[in-house]
Amino acid sequence: MKHLSVLYDEVIDGLHITPQGTYVDATLGGGGHALGICKKLSEQGRLIGFDQDSFALEQAGKRLEETTCQKTMIKDNFVHLKKHLDVLEVTEVNGFLFDLGVSSFQLDDAQRGFSYRADGPLDMRMNEESSLTAADVVNRYSKKALIEILRNFGEERFAKRIVEAIVRKRMEKPFTTTLELRDVIEKAYPMKARYKEKHPARKTFQAIRIEVNQELAILEKAMSDALDKLIVGGRLAVITFHSLEDRIIKHFFKKMEDPCICPPDFPVCACNRKPTVKIITRKPVSPSEEELNANPRARSAKLRIAEKI
Repeated sequence: MKHLSVLYDEVIDGLHITPQGTYVDATLGGGGHALGICKKLSEQGRLIGFDQDSFALEQAGKRLEETTCQKTMIKDNFVHLKKHLDVLEVTEVNGFLFDLGVSSFQLDDAQRGFSYRADGPLDMRMNEESSLTAADVVNRYSKKALIEILRNFGEERFAKRIVEAIVRKRMEKPFTTTLELRDVIEKAYPMKARYKEKHPARKTFQAIRIEVNQELAILEKAMSDALDKLIVGGRLAVITFHSLEDRIIKHFFKKMEDPCICPPDFPVCACNRKPTVKIITRKPVSPSEEELNANPRARSAKLRIAEKI
């Protein structure tokens, strides 16, 4: 399947791109958003792209060959972006983009183990050099830890039933493939709820993927580091795909816009904490009906943008 960049026009417009500016795409993926940024940049402009997936970097590099701006590609997780920007002596960035979804080519490659729709190894690593895999989580984590992961990262109301079924099955034979796990989840689901909404394995796969890649743990640090590098008037754009990520971004933006920690009954602020951003998107931007028809995977996407002041 062709990689489709979610909320493409909204992101490019929302970043307010300056032709000579420096922009960081913290999650290159297929390079679609990066291409849009590069097309707006002059030869003096610069794009710095991060991805921990070697294939993503290769594909993005090919896609950006036609553009004339300066380009730097870095294979690493965006949690380390400040370190790399310091090494590059980049002190001022005009805009950051974080697209927190899994790329289509990762989902569609059964060998990466992200999807419950195709059989593949139980992997789910965004960085293939990382040691922890989905199989490790499913086969080695305690029952208690697994229940917490499914509840906290998947918001799965049947977490206990699913984990009990997983633990019983892994005592017979360790899980090695995505379809083995999917089948156990399906059978563990109550019949009435099994196909009421979306696939019963969706939330469990999401939760395990988040644990494998430590996606939520690194998010606020990366946002803070990006904000430190952002120039006044520069913009931070973040696309989320589930409520946990969106909640973190929403609260982070609100905290940066209203950082006061004085008790509510104080008549005047005494902490002297000043706002560092203004929120551009009071409500998150969602895909249009037209985009959803072309790319159903975009249905849960939400874009939030803040501007440094």
